[in-house]
Formats: sequence, structure tokens, C-alpha cells
Amino acid sequence: MLSQERHERLLAYLNEHKTVRVKEASELLSVTEKTIRLDFEALEGRKLLRRVHGGAILENEATSLFPIETRQQSHGDKKQEIAQKALSLIDKNEIILLDGGSTTLALAKELGSFPVSVLTNDLQIAFELYPKEKIQLVMLGGTRIGDSSALYSRETTKMLSSMFVKKLFLGATGVSLTHGLSVLQSYHVEWKQEAIASAEETVLLADSTKFGQVGLMPFAQLEDVQYIVSDDGVASEYVNAFDQKKIAII
Repeated sequence: MLSQERHERLLAYLNEHKTVRVKEASELLSVTEKTIRLDFEALEGRKLLRRVHGGAILENEATSLFPIETRQQSHGDKKQEIAQKALSLIDKNEIILLDGGSTTLALAKELGSFPVSVLTNDLQIAFELYPKEKIQLVMLGGTRIGDSSALYSRETTKMLSSMFVKKLFLGATGVSLTHGLSVLQSYHVEWKQEAIASAEETVLLADSTKFGQVGLMPFAQLEDVQYIVSDDGVASEYVNAFDQKKIAII
């Protein structure tokens, strides 16, 4: 088993159980306890877990794989303000794509006062938009994986590749000047890369807690984004870097 797969499974287990012991993880993944300790050390270096005597616990909620409802409660006011700012970037009758995530769900809640076509693979976003008469909703089908509210498959990305998108509203686990945009699960990578490729413009929605974080897998460079919408907690070094890269930050 590759280290990347072990790391994903360890984080998924921690998401459900909140803690894991070295022996328990060794038996779960059929590897030595030495390998598990090295995995814990690597994940702690990325601030995704914290080692404790005999095992590990999740580092914090912001970088964990908690279900979307829990993350929506975290920094909820900031996410709502980000969503309101992002709404101003959408014109009437545009075709937009909403990536899955708590901040894009907040944006979906703001939509409905003017006509717009929305593509998404996220069930919660679709449920939010379905009753709104001025929204033309296109649901991209696929398979639900784990406790994610989004659908993923090769058919999902193939369907998306045949469509035109004016603006993509994108989420990410981590935003780093060195490592770019990253996520925690491998099945997010292909989807997000195809989403960026399909869109004329990409808008990253990320509250300031995401800056400086690095997930398990990078999926894009900062230069792949034209706009970043965040809160006023973003450090000046990021603001200056975005300005140099000609990325508009709102």
C-alpha cells in the first residue's frame, strides 16, 4: 500500500473515531508499527494530526475531514460574508459551476434573486438550489464516496468536459504560496483539475484559516486562479504575492 493511500485511510479513520492507537492503525493497514509512526510523523508535519503517547488525534477541525455541516458552523459568519462578496462576481444568465464545500454551499444559499445556470456535483448544493425558480440547475451525476455530499466518477468529469462554464467557484483544503492549492482526498484531484480546465474563469473561495495549510495532494497552482475571495484575516504576505501574480483578491 502506498503512503498516500495509508495517509488517506488514517485521516478517514480519525475523522470517524477522533483518535487512533499505533497498534490499532498497524493492524488496520497491515503494516508495521514503525511504518505507522513514520506516517504519524509525516501527517503531523502537515498539521493534519497530532501525535500523543501511543497514538494520534486530529489536529483541529479546520483541517479535518469532518462532514460539511460541522465545517459550515466553523467560521460561519466569514463564509457567509465571502459568499455575499462572491455573489457580486456573478452576472445574470451566466453559466457557473459550484464545487462542493461549505463556502460554496453558502454561495448557493445567496443565489436565487436573478436567473443563472448552475452546474454542480454536490447533493447539498443541488438540494439548496432545486426550489429556486430562477436557477437552471444541472446536476452532474456520479458515485457518492464516504460521507461526502458530492458525487465523483470518470463519467462526472467526462460530462463536465463537454460543457462550457463561464465561472467556477472552487474550494480547497489548503492554500500555500509554495505548494499551491491542495486537498486531502485523491478523488477530489481529478474533479477539481477538470473543473478548472472547463471554466473560463476560476474563483477560489477560501476563508483565511485555509492560507498556509497544505493538504495531502496538490491539484493546482495559484496561477490557475483569477480571483480569490476571502476574509480580512489573510496575511499581507499572501495579499502581496497575489498582487504580484496578478490574481485579484476580494
